[in-house]
Amino acid sequence: MTEVATSDQLLVVIDPVARHGDGESVRIAKDVLSAGASAKVCLPDGPEEFDRVLARRGSRRLVVIGDDRALLRTVSLLYRQRELAGCALSLVPVGMGGGALSLARALGVPTGAVAAARAVLEGSERRLDLLVDDSDGVVLGALRIPPLTTSAATASPPADPSPEHTAHHHWLRTCQSLVRTLAARPARLTSPPAPGPSRLRIEVDGVTLVDLDQPLEGVSITPGGSGGARVEIRRASVGAEAAPLEAVARTITVSGPDFRYRADAVLGGPVRTRTWTVREGAWGLTLPG
Repeated sequence: MTEVATSDQLLVVIDPVARHGDGESVRIAKDVLSAGASAKVCLPDGPEEFDRVLARRGSRRLVVIGDDRALLRTVSLLYRQRELAGCALSLVPVGMGGGALSLARALGVPTGAVAAARAVLEGSERRLDLLVDDSDGVVLGALRIPPLTTSAATASPPADPSPEHTAHHHWLRTCQSLVRTLAARPARLTSPPAPGPSRLRIEVDGVTLVDLDQPLEGVSITPGGSGGARVEIRRASVGAEAAPLEAVARTITVSGPDFRYRADAVLGGPVRTRTWTVREGAWGLTLPG
């Protein structure tokens, strides 16, 4: 781990969601940082201005005050600009809701404003592995592929409906309502369809671990910190529960029918195939020494 000098010049970028959601924690973090180093504070109003600030950061050490999504946005942008390797990133987690800071906690960043700001000033840079896909998407904490569902709500997001489509949909709903009203049998409550197993081909480092004939309950992929990702495959079973398949790999390819996946807090897909590759030590995060 590399020691971080407290005399560094800081560029403190405050995510607008954090600023509006928990202004007191933002103020405390800003005061601690400004007292310990030369800090230039930026208050972008939205995503586009946030991106412009990062692009013009100069030689100052970057500190982001915000939640997990702000961290993901920062790492994703720097990776797409091919500037991630040379940027030591610091985070002061500020967010609303129980899950808004789960990634920060998992990475080892203190979640209290004072403790996190002091870690920025006194901590050390730790190089971390990054999981990247073939569309320049990044995964910092975990990637999960859930079971398929037969509900149309999980299919591809619908396009904005045309007036003709809207009229047809309204007419169809009216007819369906009339049929239900005239039905002789009493109405009954129905539950939404339960998720069903996925059928996917999973290849690790070029070797097929699971093929399409094996139904799956779910898949998780996590950067392991040593140049390999931990892969866990939960197989669907009848009767006794099947033990999960586990592997460590640098490259993981998933293919088959359309599937969705959750990369940290971001939902991706549907796609027919996607390959994730581990980039060892691809990014640096300041953590307590």
